[in-house]
Amino acid sequence: MSTQTSAIDSDVIAAPTGSVPAEIDLAALLERRARVSAERPAVTFHGVTRTFSEVYDRVRRLAEVLRRGGVGKGDRVAYLGLNDPAILESLFAAASLGAVLVPLNFRLAGPELAYAITHSDVHTVLADQLQTAAIDGVRDQLPARRFIRVASGEPVPGWEEGEELIAATSCLTERVPVQPDDPALIMYTSGTTGRSKGAVLTHGNLWWHNIGVVLALDIAYDDVSMVCAPMFHIGALNVTTIATWIKGGRLVIHQGFEAQAVLDDLERERVTTMFGVPVMCEALSALPGFEVADLSTLRLIITGGAPVPVGLIRRFQDRHVELAQGYGLTEAAPVASFLTAENALRKIGSAGRPLLLCDLRVVDATGTPVPPGIDGEIEVRGPSVTPGYFRDPDATNSAFNGQWLRTGDGGHLDEEGFVFIADRIKDMIITGGENVYPAEVEEALFDHPAVAEVAVIGTPDPRWGERVCAVVVTAPHATVDLEQLREYAARRIGRYKLPLQLEILDALPRNATGKVLKTELRRLYR
Repeated sequence: MSTQTSAIDSDVIAAPTGSVPAEIDLAALLERRARVSAERPAVTFHGVTRTFSEVYDRVRRLAEVLRRGGVGKGDRVAYLGLNDPAILESLFAAASLGAVLVPLNFRLAGPELAYAITHSDVHTVLADQLQTAAIDGVRDQLPARRFIRVASGEPVPGWEEGEELIAATSCLTERVPVQPDDPALIMYTSGTTGRSKGAVLTHGNLWWHNIGVVLALDIAYDDVSMVCAPMFHIGALNVTTIATWIKGGRLVIHQGFEAQAVLDDLERERVTTMFGVPVMCEALSALPGFEVADLSTLRLIITGGAPVPVGLIRRFQDRHVELAQGYGLTEAAPVASFLTAENALRKIGSAGRPLLLCDLRVVDATGTPVPPGIDGEIEVRGPSVTPGYFRDPDATNSAFNGQWLRTGDGGHLDEEGFVFIADRIKDMIITGGENVYPAEVEEALFDHPAVAEVAVIGTPDPRWGERVCAVVVTAPHATVDLEQLREYAARRIGRYKLPLQLEILDALPRNATGKVLKTELRRLYR
């Protein structure tokens, strides 16, 4: 990029001395998009739309606010809040300083928040109004030097007001240069047992991941992407958001997922793409208005985070919407594979082939690749894969098999290289010496008319070691018994996989990203 100033680029940050046009740098990415698409709409939130020029102006002002407060290269900045454009502004503002954003799960308890903030040695905490109380409850335990309330709302005692600071502060004039392997994000994984780990994602990880996504999803300059899954999770933060901005498209951000509000905005805002976990897609398809909603512009919903029932995929295909399964994990930024539209029917139930810049294989317990059709552990590698966990060399070492990231997920490849996800290795049930993947049993039970939700776990059995246990949430006004479920599933799976135990719940326990907490179910029924 030229360092000369002209009338056309006088409002753009001067590039660092000696920089080259091919900077692999998040802040440089947004700068260029704002320069060539200043007037294009970038984001809509609560009915208000901002252009790329307006977003970039706010990012530069927030970056200067952080810089004046002492944030420098490598420092960590935490964000705690519901979905809001402020999280993206925080990401790009931190990147402009070479700092690292730490998105925090707003559903964590105070001690869990304190652990993540302390472990990552956060310099500045940014939080929305609803989350300031959670921080205040543990503030005396935190290493942070500064606390700023972002987004709209009433002032909070003891917190600086982000909107006032942004309005009163001039724009950052020069970005801090970064290298591709400099960290941009630390994502604390949503583990259900033990301490969460901080997966580091670099500027290079995010850059190459989004290049792969743009190519795989055919993101267009006029795409409108719905963002309603929680953005502290890598799926909502980095499946369609940055990729859409790379192409100059618009984001429609909802504070959280409320099925009817999302369906209404899919119509009103003429949304074209969306990321959502399977439970969100189930909720949309269950709405009374789903069958008649105008979804004519919606071409693609990318889903993942859990195996996707084929019946759910067909519900959306019946509305001429591709509900395409991808496979990924936080440590891969997150997408490793994706089922493209031309194979959606032929390979229904698959998570597709690896992205262009990602490799994927399946290995046995010794780490040796297995032939097509044989289940094992999925491993991935590529420029989007994390270099490791923040301040946790032991976890980093155990996560890799040479260059390959061990995912902990089970599955197999077919002869054409399509990956089929079975389940988490740790969730596999061993009954009478046979391996049973819960997702396969859940798939067989999902379409039973009395079943609204189902999770399958292993419970102790004195004869078989473990038995298959189905935990079911029934459909409204419906009842079902074990024999009915076994008879239904026997048409699809082997008899040794059929449930020997049935438990009925009002709701399945889930974490903030919609994944069923099977550890809680196993604890309940062990």
